[in-house]
Amino acid sequence: PSCFGYPVSIFFIIINEFCERFSYYGMRAVLVLYFKYFLQWDDNLSTAIYHTFVALCYLTPILGAIIADAWLGKFLTIVSLSIVYTFGQAVMAVSSINDLTDDNRDGFPDNVNLHIGLSMTGLILIALGTGGIKPCVSAFGGDQFEDDQEKQRSRFFSIFYLSINAGSLLSTIITPILRAQECGIHSKQRCYPLAFGVPAALMAVSLVVFIAGSVMYKKVKPQGNIMIQVSKCIGFAIKNRFRHRSKKFPKREHWLDWASEKYDKRLIAQTKMVLKVLFLYIPLPMFWALFDQQGSRWTLQATTMDGNFGSIQIQPDQMQTVNPILIIIMVPVVDAVIYPLIKKCKINFTPLRKITVGMFLASLAFVAAALVQVQIDKTLPVFPAAEQSQIKIINLGTYDAMVQFEPQLPHVDVKSMESTGYMTFETSQLRSLNITIGNKTTTEPISLPGGNRHTLGIKNNATSAVAIWLFDNVTSKPEEGNNLVRFINNLPDTINITMGETSFGTLMPISASDYKLFPGGRKDTIVAIRNLNACTVTSKGLGFGSAYTIVIDECAEARLNVTYSEDIPPNTIHMAWQIPQYFILTCAEVVFSVTGLEFSYSQAPSSMKAVLQAGWLLTVAVGNIIVLIVAGASKLDEQWAEYVLFAALLLAVCIIFAVMAYFYTYVDPSEVEAQLDEEEKKQAKKDQEVYENQTEADSRM
Repeated sequence: PSCFGYPVSIFFIIINEFCERFSYYGMRAVLVLYFKYFLQWDDNLSTAIYHTFVALCYLTPILGAIIADAWLGKFLTIVSLSIVYTFGQAVMAVSSINDLTDDNRDGFPDNVNLHIGLSMTGLILIALGTGGIKPCVSAFGGDQFEDDQEKQRSRFFSIFYLSINAGSLLSTIITPILRAQECGIHSKQRCYPLAFGVPAALMAVSLVVFIAGSVMYKKVKPQGNIMIQVSKCIGFAIKNRFRHRSKKFPKREHWLDWASEKYDKRLIAQTKMVLKVLFLYIPLPMFWALFDQQGSRWTLQATTMDGNFGSIQIQPDQMQTVNPILIIIMVPVVDAVIYPLIKKCKINFTPLRKITVGMFLASLAFVAAALVQVQIDKTLPVFPAAEQSQIKIINLGTYDAMVQFEPQLPHVDVKSMESTGYMTFETSQLRSLNITIGNKTTTEPISLPGGNRHTLGIKNNATSAVAIWLFDNVTSKPEEGNNLVRFINNLPDTINITMGETSFGTLMPISASDYKLFPGGRKDTIVAIRNLNACTVTSKGLGFGSAYTIVIDECAEARLNVTYSEDIPPNTIHMAWQIPQYFILTCAEVVFSVTGLEFSYSQAPSSMKAVLQAGWLLTVAVGNIIVLIVAGASKLDEQWAEYVLFAALLLAVCIIFAVMAYFYTYVDPSEVEAQLDEEEKKQAKKDQEVYENQTEADSRM
């Protein structure tokens, strides 16, 4: 049956692909943050495991292609591996339920190893599934067309590519929103089970849709795998060449010609063409090493930025959507506008030049990322070294105050109801301090542990100046754009404080609560209950990644007066500053990725497309392994330096590639094939003549 001139079966295949890509990219979008915040891994381990997983996803297609071509056929391979895949996604969703092992109900899993074990199992199954079906689905779609439907087939591949990007775009927008929700049985947490559960459900839908179209599919029998044949041919040539290494054997034109004893001329000629292209692939993994850091390093960079776009709050993992959005815009623009313009300027923009430009642009994108990182680093707070102490003073009194640090250290003036920033002292030099507030003076001895931040609250009462020391147990900026908040009760009575849904408990007069964590970018209602009367006020916007001490000054007639003291400034660099690096990297992807596959297919015979696709996917896998090696081997403390290192490495590789491309001669596979056909015809004619002569001779006898 057909619809608009297309086989009906391909609509099932396109819906299946959309759901599968939604499932994969949705899960991948939140993965690095799941490692960091749920499994509590540091940035480097999270990045390493993320890239190991992506590398696996691009190694398994080779396995999938071999299973499909040599054994099960495409249809059964897709079905069986999709089942594995759906199961993997479900395991992943289960692994992120913290209530599984959270016996003490503190909101964190008690047995983290169980969660790690489950999520690694899930990821391995997903890598097997997504990689295994990757080479089969598009080829299976191509199989549905008749030979005379060339136009429809090429349009199908365009729609197919669009459905991939549509799936990845939607899921990269939706799953981070799901992740940002709060859910849980005993304690409310970021909702990873939902963020992984929706992709799992879509994978199940994808499987059902694919099986539903079963009766309409054209199923081609497995024809034996070309990759296995090519590998055997190469292996035999090397072995045979090694056997005949002495001088007495005449040299052959190409080392692959040593396979001619066992393999036919056509396979050898085709393998030569493939190897010529694969040789050019050697520098390409470096591009993917940079490209795939969008989901790891760049997402982690976004967690230290301000995601406030007016009325919309952007989650750090949603910044990855910039890539598919730009792809959908850029592919048509580049094809319809930029390439024709370059042609008009009489520049011969060959495929290999396009790939070189793509590599150069990607390296530029990382320079942009490094520049943004330098700006972010400037805004990060400096914490005290082991032998230092940092002290901040809040004046809770009604008079201005002067604090003199002894012996012979500077004095500080603090106005009424105001606070200072953190001042850094060598801990060994701090002995005592003199506080003068109004006409009251007091002297306090100091003994502080080194390497910490402290807040000193001072106030005047009827007889003297009072000092309270607060230990600020914050050693880093709050993660994931969250905010830390604590309260000081500056009233003569005991009060009970809640902010939003978080209770800070009961606070005695002139005492402070502990810090509590709040999601970034929100405004919450602060409620203080004093002598059974409630006073309320809405907090100011605390931004992302800040820490505040809020002083309760007055609670009367249901109105609450508070003063804010900033302990750690919020993230000030806006996430929009990541757009330039995403834009440059997307331009790089358009000229690199799209051209790369087209070029490969134009330089090799049609029967060898599977080998080249495997080679191309292999470059992605190797690229992700490069990230592991470089990030592991470089002992760079500064993130911007690592970005610059990657940019420099890609630039070097880009130059090497440009040289290789310069010496490359383009071939036309159809001409080579025609030549082989011609030779085979001649050979057949010769054999025929020999046979006829032979029979003639036989008949005379």
